[in-house]
Amino acid sequence: MSKQVAFFDIDGTVFRSSLLIELVEQLIKDGVFAPEVRDEYATEFAAWRDREGSYEEYIGAVVRAYMRHIKGVFYGDLADIGRQVVARQSKHVYRYTRDLIKELKEQDYYVVAISQSPKTILDEFCKQYGFDKVYGRIYETGPQDLFTGAVADEHLISNKANIVSRVVEREQVSLTGSVGVGDTEGDISLLDSVERPICFNPNKKLYEHAKHVGWEVVVERKDMIYTL
Repeated sequence: MSKQVAFFDIDGTVFRSSLLIELVEQLIKDGVFAPEVRDEYATEFAAWRDREGSYEEYIGAVVRAYMRHIKGVFYGDLADIGRQVVARQSKHVYRYTRDLIKELKEQDYYVVAISQSPKTILDEFCKQYGFDKVYGRIYETGPQDLFTGAVADEHLISNKANIVSRVVEREQVSLTGSVGVGDTEGDISLLDSVERPICFNPNKKLYEHAKHVGWEVVVERKDMIYTL
C-alpha cells in the first residue's frame, strides 16, 4: 500500500536560520574560505538586517559566494565542518514544524526534505529528525575528492515540483492526504503539488499568494503559534 507523503522546506521553515549561511560562516572561521569572502555578501546582509533589502537577495549573494569558492575544497573538510555546524545548531528549530514532523512520522507518513542548501550538511541535519528522503544541491567532486564548483542535476532541485514528481514516481507514496510546508515564493510549486499546503512564517510574496488561493498560513512568533 502507498504511504502518505509530506514535503518540508528546511531553511527558515524547520531550521531557524540557513544551513548554507552557517556553513559558509564556519568555512571562513576555520580558514577554508578567506575572510574576504564575507565582503561578497556584506552589502546584501546589511540591507536585509536594516530592512532595506530582501532575504532572497542576501541568500542569493551567499550562494554565489559559496559557488565561487567551493572549487578546490576537499570534500572531507566540508563534511567535517558541516558535522560541526549541525552538532552545535541542530536543535535551533521551530516548534511548529518540529512537532508537525513528529506527528506525521507517528502517522506513518513518508517525510521528505527539499532544500537549496548543500546535501552534505542537509543529510547530517535531517537524519536527526527522521526524514526518509533528503533532496539538496549536490556539488560535484573530481579527482582527489576536490569540488569542481559545478552542481549536479540543478534543473531538478531548481523547481521543487520536480522533486514531488520524482518521489511519487520512485517511492511507494500517494499524494492523497499529502502535506507541504514552505516559507517563500520559491516553495509555491511544491505547495501547489500537495493536498494540504502550509505557508509557515511566509515572506510577503508567498503570503499574498496564499491569501489569494486560500492556503493555510501559520506563524510562530516568540512562544506563540497562530493561524492567519
